[in-house]
Amino acid sequence: MIVGVFGAGAWGTALAYTCAKSGNKVIHWGFDGVFDGLSDLQKPENVTRTDNMHDLKTCEYWLIVTPAAFFRETVQKMRNVYNGQPILICTKGMESKSGQFMSEILNTEIPECKDFGILSGPQFAREVATGVPTGSTLAGNERVRAGGHLALSTLYLQDSDDIIGAQICGVGKNAVSLISGFLTVTAQGENDRALYFTRAWDEIAEIGVKMGADCETFLLLCGVGDLFLSATSTTSRNFSAGLSIAQGEKVTGTVEGIFALQGLVKRAEILGVETPVLIEMKNKMGL
Repeated sequence: MIVGVFGAGAWGTALAYTCAKSGNKVIHWGFDGVFDGLSDLQKPENVTRTDNMHDLKTCEYWLIVTPAAFFRETVQKMRNVYNGQPILICTKGMESKSGQFMSEILNTEIPECKDFGILSGPQFAREVATGVPTGSTLAGNERVRAGGHLALSTLYLQDSDDIIGAQICGVGKNAVSLISGFLTVTAQGENDRALYFTRAWDEIAEIGVKMGADCETFLLLCGVGDLFLSATSTTSRNFSAGLSIAQGEKVTGTVEGIFALQGLVKRAEILGVETPVLIEMKNKMGL
């Protein structure tokens, strides 16, 4: 299969290499031809790099792996070359201004795409790229899941049809990871940290259920699996950012948890879901 991967950061590069190791020909697009993710790793021979989206028009399957902040801009450009491919969204997050999920943006910008899905789970990019055993939830219809299993056959993929649930889990774990890092410094003790951590995740689950998500999704790899990985490790950018905020240090780079926390509070207000912990944590962090 010929797979097109949009996004050349660490995560986009890791998935491009994984698709190649799974036996596919990969065309990897990077904005302005910049490929700065995992540059110390050797590129597989069956990965072709390009800055021209038209080179991906004939691909049989697409992966979008751009940061949430640039997702809409990228999808708007992709529409000009869209050719009916199933699209797998591999971006976790919410758009900061609109509070929309990535699937909602895709529906707006490429409304003709009916076959799309979500890849979400406990995944650190470098470990995925170097072949460390990794599992993810693959949410979507049968066509999307079938293509996903071919594109990413070296990963353990757990099928689901809960697109909303998979996304709210990915967004929520970013926010809770940020909160967890912050609480590591500011909580009165481990009991206090666990209390806030659990209540925050419960509020996110309530938002998800209100949007039509399945409760069981929060127990999958995209849920507790990703939450465990991201909210307990300093390798997580969100956890480390929470630590930095608590210590009064400047946060640099893209931190999806900040946008996620802001967006979740905004979405909860629209849905009429009470989120006292998320609001308290947002205010304490000055977001």
